[in-house]
Amino acid sequence: MDSILQHFRKDEQPFIENAIGWIREVENLYIPKLTDFLNPRERYIVQSLFGGNDLLVSEEGAFINAERKRMLIYPNYHVPEPQDYQVTVFKVKYPTKFLTLQHKDVLGSLMSLGIDRSKFGDIRMIDDEVQFVVATELKDYMVANFTSIGKAKVSVEEVEDKEAYITFSDKWIESTQIVSSMRLDAIIASLINLSRQKAAALIKGEKVRVNWTTENNPAEELFEEDILSIRGFGRFKVIATEGRTRKDKVRLIIGKLE
Repeated sequence: MDSILQHFRKDEQPFIENAIGWIREVENLYIPKLTDFLNPRERYIVQSLFGGNDLLVSEEGAFINAERKRMLIYPNYHVPEPQDYQVTVFKVKYPTKFLTLQHKDVLGSLMSLGIDRSKFGDIRMIDDEVQFVVATELKDYMVANFTSIGKAKVSVEEVEDKEAYITFSDKWIESTQIVSSMRLDAIIASLINLSRQKAAALIKGEKVRVNWTTENNPAEELFEEDILSIRGFGRFKVIATEGRTRKDKVRLIIGKLE
């Protein structure tokens, strides 16, 4: 366990322990295990834990290029079927003439139902169309209880035709960054052309999130597949580390969400 944990940050250890538990459960019972919705960093961790066993893993988030997906860990004899992933897409029916919805409005109303965030996948919006993904086990609950957003009355309806799903792809503009270390403040300073001191001030001012969680430690180390959001500057992804330069600096491939 210690040899695994040393490759990840401390705050990820509880998730890693859970993921190891899922893998052991499949090894012992030899039946598939379905996770809740995981973000890209969590899925990267799960993938990194495989090796030397007869298990496989796949993922599904309903939408094309979904950010949040459920993972299926399964023995190599199993052939996954679409229903194994238990994901349902709903569209929100609301008075479009009188109400303009934002992503935060929909997410806030979903969370107000008292259901954990891990039970929801992506929320997609285009024009006045709103769709979201939820764990199928909550399908009936959603129909009965998701009846308002703010003061507006709404209802939800399952989208059964995959051709009707909202489709768009995130576009990441890649660049090479040369940084002194994988510290959060060093990478932010390079990305947005600030001094380390000013980058640290942004972090301590709670204007930075790593993997959707506010991070206030400038010395926090980043890893591949980490998602970095800087308020006022956008979202970035650590795509790959490409070794060190002759001056022992780290060469990174970073993507910025267009």
